[in-house]
Amino acid sequence: MKTAIILFNLGGPDSLTAVKPFLFNLFNDKNIISAPQPIRFFLAKLISSRREKTAQDIYAHLGGYSPILPQTKAQADALQKKLGENYKVFIAMRYWHPFTEETIAEVKKYSPDKIVLLPLYPQFSTTTTESSILEWDKQAKKAGLSIPTEKIGCYWDNEGWIDSLANLVKKHYDAAVTKYGTAPRILFSAHGLPEKIVKKGDPYQWQVEQTCQKIADKIGADKEWITCYQSKVGPLEWIKPATEAEIIRAGAEKKPLLIVPVAFVSEHSETLVELDIEYKHLAEKHEVPYYERVPTVGINEEFISGLAELVLQKFVRLEKCPMEFEQCICRKIEKNG
Repeated sequence: MKTAIILFNLGGPDSLTAVKPFLFNLFNDKNIISAPQPIRFFLAKLISSRREKTAQDIYAHLGGYSPILPQTKAQADALQKKLGENYKVFIAMRYWHPFTEETIAEVKKYSPDKIVLLPLYPQFSTTTTESSILEWDKQAKKAGLSIPTEKIGCYWDNEGWIDSLANLVKKHYDAAVTKYGTAPRILFSAHGLPEKIVKKGDPYQWQVEQTCQKIADKIGADKEWITCYQSKVGPLEWIKPATEAEIIRAGAEKKPLLIVPVAFVSEHSETLVELDIEYKHLAEKHEVPYYERVPTVGINEEFISGLAELVLQKFVRLEKCPMEFEQCICRKIEKNG
């Protein structure tokens, strides 16, 4: 039985000239900006034009392109090796190549008996996983792709995911204690969301905080830690506390920091530029005595094994999102039978 595994990810510009159309695709997504067309189209045009230069400066730090595709390819190769010859792993990026429709064309050539949609977002959000699933459904229908499909919504509590990050945190925490002489405060930093999205029943914040708690349980209850959120844009209120605010507070308290990207599985602009350059500069400005960032899980063996477990349906969720999170994909599946 041939199975196609589709790894969903955000995607990123492959050149500086691709930055503006990448941003347009992002902001023209109804799961990002809910305004109806043609209003959303014009907003996306406006925002992508205004943010083009700033974003180009960010990607210039990375050599003029996003590293997310080569890193995702490495993860796809590792998962392919783990699963074996009856599986083939494909990549579908949401806002840049390879687009979903390009991937579907390749899947049709492979002609699998089954498809598994696997997001590289451990925690579910309507702005990430749901957006990719909806795009897949739309393009699959358009292409006449009718193959039994399993949709994995999230894996915030998957043991491989938790263990891989917990081991990285423990390693860098111990090194920080040895190097600095004092235990650092751990900042689990996740990409933020506008508060209004969470209030509509999006489970992302709850799932992120559950992931942090499970990692903290693994590394020891004596560690000081907090969950915070980065990457705020626009005038809306976003979920708190903000990573920047926690860095400033640590400076005032002369507290060393260990930063842990807890919702990213590969390195890209939010880790390599925002955390490593911009936030590090903020830490230096506010005299944080020690600042270090834990790497993302990448092709960590435990993480890849956790993904394989999801594909092979060997992962059993012991707890679900609370009922108030009606946007959770599990709730929607239950509701729709």
